[in-house]
Amino acid sequence: MIRFSLLPALALACVGPQHVLAANPLEEVVVTSSRVPTPLREIGTSVSVVTREDILDAGFNSLYDVLRSQPAVTVSNPGGPGSATALRIRGEEGYRTLVLLDGIDLSDTTAPQVGPRIEHLLSAGIGRVEILRGPQGLMYGADAGGVINIATIAPREGLGGDISAEGGRYGTRQYSADLGGGNDTVDFNLSASNLRTDGFNARSTDTDPRDADGYDNTTWHGRLGWNATDKLRLQLVLREVEAQNRFDECFGANGSTNRCSDDYEQRAWRGQAEYRGERFSHWLYYSNSDTDRQFYADGAPGFATGGSLERSGYLGSYSSGAALRLVYGVDLETERIDDGSLDAQRDQRGYYLEYQGGFGNKLFFTAGVRHDDNDDFGTHTSYRVSGAYLIALAGGELKFKSAYGTGFRAPSLYEASYNNGPFAYPPAQGTQLDEEKSEGLDVGLSWSGPDGTYVEAVYFDQTVTDEIYFDLVSYSGYLQGRGDTDSRGVELIGQWPVLASLSLSANYTYNDTQTSSGSTRVFRPRHLVNAGLNWQAPGQRLALAMNLRLARDAQNVDGRDLDDYEVLEISASFEVAPGLRVYGRVENALDARYEEVPTYNSSGAAAYAGLRYSF
Repeated sequence: MIRFSLLPALALACVGPQHVLAANPLEEVVVTSSRVPTPLREIGTSVSVVTREDILDAGFNSLYDVLRSQPAVTVSNPGGPGSATALRIRGEEGYRTLVLLDGIDLSDTTAPQVGPRIEHLLSAGIGRVEILRGPQGLMYGADAGGVINIATIAPREGLGGDISAEGGRYGTRQYSADLGGGNDTVDFNLSASNLRTDGFNARSTDTDPRDADGYDNTTWHGRLGWNATDKLRLQLVLREVEAQNRFDECFGANGSTNRCSDDYEQRAWRGQAEYRGERFSHWLYYSNSDTDRQFYADGAPGFATGGSLERSGYLGSYSSGAALRLVYGVDLETERIDDGSLDAQRDQRGYYLEYQGGFGNKLFFTAGVRHDDNDDFGTHTSYRVSGAYLIALAGGELKFKSAYGTGFRAPSLYEASYNNGPFAYPPAQGTQLDEEKSEGLDVGLSWSGPDGTYVEAVYFDQTVTDEIYFDLVSYSGYLQGRGDTDSRGVELIGQWPVLASLSLSANYTYNDTQTSSGSTRVFRPRHLVNAGLNWQAPGQRLALAMNLRLARDAQNVDGRDLDDYEVLEISASFEVAPGLRVYGRVENALDARYEEVPTYNSSGAAAYAGLRYSF
């Protein structure tokens, strides 16, 4: 009999196992690459991991501010918390990236391009994030942006949790709580958070009324698991987000106004049954999310839209030892949107199979295929192959890796209908959009030393063929580039434990991007650097962290350069009593003045402080 104990159950229910710091980072187990637990040393794809400790060290309220320190991740935020934010991986648009939270697809079907509203995802209650970079998400049906797989805090044996409160500049205050527990049979986790900020003036062009544009977010998230037998586990996840964002420049009854707001609500749930046998494992799942948005201008309701996304499927695996594992499955996705003028629905069915093999605990490889059938855009077949080879070197391991994958993205329901609607005009009017296709190549090597030192270098080259984009010159509608939109570059990553209490980390991304017409893709820095320092006093009562981010050579829509900038973030925490810590951070400590999106302001230097009690 295989005893389905609490901690392994919780690990597999989320995105990966409970975090354990290992001397060799390559021994860390991830699930995002192939949807089954696999050590990093055995995968050929590029995956980075953000732990609960990393999130607490950074201290940011919004998760995208935590993730922007990761390799090849850039963020364009127009005007502060709650503003429509784009998180790009290797230069691809944020809506091409799949974001999962405890297995729930967070894509918003009411948006013009179906994708995650990353600006409404708070860091409170998050336990772990895995980032799969590039078009390698074969089993998810993901496109060129990759996969961001998020897990909330794993409950602990018995009962425990934490409560925190903080405040700071711009009238910001946040309250959050997390409670979890369990035994070998039942476990649960419940988290709640509320973030409110008065914000700052979102647009530099707003001179009337030149007001602060604030944000309010209340998030509830719960997870309940039941180990019905030694081999069978059932799980239910519930989530609700209510948010309101104030912004500048919209159209009301009297024309353009800067008194604008957007109400956002997303309610989601997921049910899953998992059976784990000696050789075969099976997962059945169903998830549903409903999103409603209401826009206001000068206090009067205006445009409103609603939508839903259903995903259901089966995932199976067969293993006959280290030399052979098969992962296979089917999924069905139903996308809906209703904005008063467009009421549409579409299904997409997917089937996938991946072979995973190894030889001598040194060579590992995968080969997989996926077949999708979209109601409106027909059938498509995608592929992925990857490999990793390890050599003992200088007391550690040298790893060579490579991966090649393809994907596709059908035009969203909104994109597909817009050009035939009343707001389109030439050249977009009447243009029929085709699906986008993507492909990407990774080639890299890394070395992990016996003391935890880690270095990695990756070359990537990925293209999107027939990219769909909105006409930002004449605003006529959606156009389609004929040819390849390219993103290629190099990622350099390093981690060095200088002392038992002091560690340094850094990453550099060079990203050369081009549209199908040969121009540079907008808002993408060609050079991106993150350098971090973490220090803990003996006994870990005092902790300090710093991160310096530099961005260079990004371009605006008109071809002019955007601001280069350097942003320094500093955070600290001190245990004043058992379980009670006081913490603080300074965002943009150098008070850099810059725009990530033209005419939109960014935060100046801002200090925040709070208390956290863990039990």
